[in-house]
Order: sequence, then structure tokens, then C-alpha cells
Amino acid sequence: MRSVSPKILVTNWVHPEVVDYLGNHCEVVANRSREEPFTREQILEKGKDAVGIIAFMPDFVDEALLVRLPSVCVIACALKGYDNFDVEACTRHGVWLTIVPDLLTVPTAELTIGLMIGLARKVLEGDRQIRSGRFLGWRPMLYGLGLAGSRVGIVGMGAVGQAVAQRLRGFDAELIYFDARPLSESRERELHLQRSVFDQLLDVSDYVVLALPLSEQSVDIIDERALSRMKRGSLLINPARGSLVNEEAVADALASGQLAGYAADVFEMEDWARPDRRRGISQRLLAERERTLLTPHLGSAVDSVRRQIAMEAAHNVQQAVKGQRPRGAINEPVERTRRVAS
Repeated sequence: MRSVSPKILVTNWVHPEVVDYLGNHCEVVANRSREEPFTREQILEKGKDAVGIIAFMPDFVDEALLVRLPSVCVIACALKGYDNFDVEACTRHGVWLTIVPDLLTVPTAELTIGLMIGLARKVLEGDRQIRSGRFLGWRPMLYGLGLAGSRVGIVGMGAVGQAVAQRLRGFDAELIYFDARPLSESRERELHLQRSVFDQLLDVSDYVVLALPLSEQSVDIIDERALSRMKRGSLLINPARGSLVNEEAVADALASGQLAGYAADVFEMEDWARPDRRRGISQRLLAERERTLLTPHLGSAVDSVRRQIAMEAAHNVQQAVKGQRPRGAINEPVERTRRVAS
């Protein structure tokens, strides 16, 4: 009797090498579209007899999904932040939940620096002016803010916060940070960082950079109150999670001149685990074309890095299918009775 290969569902496009790797030992149902992720309904239909799922930022895993996918034994997330995935539900249902903790840090930090410079130096506005056909040569206009001599406040000093600080050292900026779990004094000296309390950081920073995960405590950490404390004319940079920021409050602060600019790679609408999340980006924020720089979640969008991330997720799937503990696991399933076809 011919053995049945375990079925793996890949919800978003990945490099062909990743599909080929999985296909050596598994039946692979992979999304071939770069434009559209599998919908929840498609995941339930295509994954009803799958043992593993490779999941991505647009996916949302909760109790209701797991109940309808009883064969799944591993959900391998091709990402680092997992706030859209119910860890406790996975644990109860005997499902490994894995992440890729390291590969996203450097490209996200690099993009953060790009957002800071692009916003402060009005790069996008300058590009629009060139393309308008109105450029006749240098004029005393589009004066912005430099990094040298400025004070940068970084909120959150995990891997991404430290990578951002490390890259800012060469810009001759003063670096301060806030984190509930501060770094060691030796690490602070190494990164040329000064510890601060949150409100003081808001009071004195020319740039405020968000580099912390989304949690119950960090939702709307930048709200109307926080924005009112920020130095008038300062810039806010968010490469972390959309719901760290209240987008309507940011639109108000931009309109009043309290905030000179906002750059973001993430948006409230992406945080699926929040039942009250916005269903789209604030139209008022989108209308602030001269004072915003918005990118479509490009933090890890380096081709070679995304290939590595998806391949690491595939390795996690393969280890779970073989009955091993996946190296990217963030939970310990309470029971492992789900059958893996062989």
C-alpha cells in the first residue's frame, strides 16, 4: 500500500526553492499569487487535511480556525512578531507554533534608517517636484532636519532597537532610549545610549522611533497624550506594529503642527487579533502627503532575506512532521495526538 505524504499549506507566495524543498517529502499546496494571500475560507478549505501550515503576516490563527483544522500539528510563521497568532490556543490543541526570530532584525533596522532620512530630508516631496516638470535648478526650499546633532529617542530596546541604535552611531546623533527592561550599562556604553523614562524621551527627542512588540500594554502607546508631550516639530517613525500608534491622533498632531512628520511601515488595520482594529488606513493620514512617508510593510522585504525566512519556516515544518521539536518553537503543546501521515 502506497504511503500518503503529509500535506503542507503555504498561505502566501514563497520562492520556488522553498516549495521544492517541502515537495521532497510532502504534498505542498502553495499560494502562487504575489498579490493575494489565501483568505480564511481558502485556508479552511485547502488546509482541512493538512498537517502543517506556513503562515505570514496577513494570517490570523485563533481557536475557531484550529477547531476546524484538526489534522494540523504545526503552524510555522515566516515572521518574528506573532501577535496575530493565539499561542495559548495552539498549545491547547497540540499544535507547535514557530517563528523566525533573527532574520528580520537587520533589514527592519535598515528600513528604519531609510524612513528617518526620507521623511526628515523630504525625499518623497522632492521626487514629486522633479517629476512635475517644475524644477529649474536649486532654490532655497524643502529644508528639513538632519540626523547629525539631533536627539533620537528609541522606544523599545530589543533586537531591532539595538540594531537601529548600532546603525545610528555613525550619524553623530545623541541616542536615548526607554525600555521596561533596560540594557546593561556595558551594552549602553557600547551603543552610546542613555537611558530615559518614557515621558522625558517624548519631551526632548527630535525623532521618536518605535521598536517594541505589540502587547496589551503597548497598544496606543502613542496616543493624543503622548503626542502632546512630544517636542513640537519632531518626527515619529514606526517600523514596528501599527497599533502602537493611534493613527487619528497622529493625523490631528500633523494638522496642528505639533508633529512635523510621520513615517510608518505598519498600520492599525494589520493587527488582526484586535477586534476593534481599523479596517483601513486613516484617510486623513493618507491625505497628509507632504508630511508622511508610508511604506507597505517592507521591513524584511530584502529578496535574499525573505528566501531565508521562508526556508527557515519550512525547516520548522519538516522537524515537526518528523516528530521533532521545531527549533523556532515558542510553545510546548500540551498533547501531541494529532496524526501525521507518513
